[in-house]
Amino acid sequence: MNSKFTSIVRILLGIILLVFGLNKFYPLPFLPAPQLPQHASEFMSSLAATGYVLPIVGVLEVFIAILLLTKNWIAFALIILVPISLNILLFHLFLDLPSIGGAVLVAVLNGILIYKHWPQYRPLFN
Repeated sequence: MNSKFTSIVRILLGIILLVFGLNKFYPLPFLPAPQLPQHASEFMSSLAATGYVLPIVGVLEVFIAILLLTKNWIAFALIILVPISLNILLFHLFLDLPSIGGAVLVAVLNGILIYKHWPQYRPLFN
């Protein structure tokens, strides 16, 4: 589980989540949002209008990133990330297909790390 490849994947995923999670908390984000198609923009506007969805996702992303980068509770962090990465992937698949690359990257990195930590999940399926 502590191969160099696994460490690189874990750190890369942690950095991605940290950057995008922190970006949700700045009034003028340091990574400007790209121009979204109309339906995607309407969906994101509705999430932002709730006042809580995007901040909660940002907190979870930062929390998961910290766990991954500090090598604490990695299996737990990866399971929390599954619904988030799945929603990111589905958002881009259905609403913003040209920008799906980052979503695929996050989902694949998460999948690789879950596979590498599978022995920790095995008791859940016995």
